[in-house]
Amino acid sequence: MIQEQSGRGPRIRAVRITPIAIQDPPLLNAAGLHAPFALRTVVELETEDGVIGISEIPGNEATNQALEEASRLVIGKDLYQLNKLQKELEAYFGKDSVTDRGDAPWDQRKLVHVFSALEVACLDCIGKLVNRPVVDLLGGRMRDSVPFAAYLFFKYEGAGGDWGFSKDPGARGWDAARQEAAVDPQGIVNQAIAMCKEYGFQSIKLKGGAFEPELEVACMQALYREFGPAMPLRFDPNAIWKPETGLKYGKVMEPILEYLEDPVRGQENMAWLRGQIKTPLATNMCTTSFDEIPSSIRLGSEDIILSDHHFWGGLRASMELSRVCNVFGRDLSMHSNSHLGISLAAMVHLGAALPQLRYALDTHYPWQSEEIITGGRLAFDNGAVHVPSGPGLGVELDRDSLQTLHQNYLKCGLKKRDDQVEMQKVHPDWTFQKIRW
Repeated sequence: MIQEQSGRGPRIRAVRITPIAIQDPPLLNAAGLHAPFALRTVVELETEDGVIGISEIPGNEATNQALEEASRLVIGKDLYQLNKLQKELEAYFGKDSVTDRGDAPWDQRKLVHVFSALEVACLDCIGKLVNRPVVDLLGGRMRDSVPFAAYLFFKYEGAGGDWGFSKDPGARGWDAARQEAAVDPQGIVNQAIAMCKEYGFQSIKLKGGAFEPELEVACMQALYREFGPAMPLRFDPNAIWKPETGLKYGKVMEPILEYLEDPVRGQENMAWLRGQIKTPLATNMCTTSFDEIPSSIRLGSEDIILSDHHFWGGLRASMELSRVCNVFGRDLSMHSNSHLGISLAAMVHLGAALPQLRYALDTHYPWQSEEIITGGRLAFDNGAVHVPSGPGLGVELDRDSLQTLHQNYLKCGLKKRDDQVEMQKVHPDWTFQKIRW
């Protein structure tokens, strides 16, 4: 009989959970309109020796309450025993089901958020204890920097935050361009030019699903004319198209796309479309958990899975997913949400550790103007971010900024993301539809 090992690692003595609100411009998507603030939650774990690990996840009141409950299970636990911690959390909360993913373009599951927050903070602690970066805890780096794509949005005029839909007249460069409206091909092209000039991105993605397909496809064609065939283009209508719409416009965009993301809803529809067009299909909506991998493989529903360590259960789970993808002929890249530097640093460590990385990762980072890490915002070099130096994640909390953004959370009154409510402030009769065109 195999005996359980009893070696004792550092214990967790404190958990601190800080909800924050960050300025977010009025970006459009299939679910509606971004609010003037996006919610994030920062988690700190402190060991008995005073070492602090940090993480950042998408925020809402339900997740924060779940983290508070989970903290009672975490206190006193061995920092290294993440497998045991995950089992205890599953026993307490119950395992997430496929239906918990929800119909909205963003993920609403509880356990994956809670565990990913705790796991990243634990790995940050462990890296500091052993004086190694998180990428080494994931198996070591395959690359020193990680490429990202320019992430374009249809948007209304404005900067978000206290300005709401108004503009800051003193802004310059990308800070000024990110406030401009973009609801037509020229607006999208102008946005792309400004973002690529500022960050050096070598590929471009447009978030669609906000307008009729004809307009959005015209924007992709305008980008192709502006940047030429050397610039990889990708398009994401957030699964709001009917299969026949996906086929019609998928064929139109075949000559210009690197990949087409979630044109239709559900694995069956994705598999059908994948058999009709040559463009690779990517997803972060139809295959979103390990439970959905068997049907994905059986049906052949996508070519690229866009992981997100916040939604797939952490960094180690994402490494496991990369192996599954490799075995079954899938590529792996990364989805993004409105985030700050802690999440970006975690994405970079993961991206550096992945055995293969054919496609640049997504990031909303250019749309955010604030930061909670010391030294300010992480830098992009020709569209890529270097693996942060130093142990753990290689970033530290700026506590003054953390408190400022926590006060934003207390003042803004938002408790969860609801793009439909925000859209109805502009268009009162607008309602979210899972399939619109």
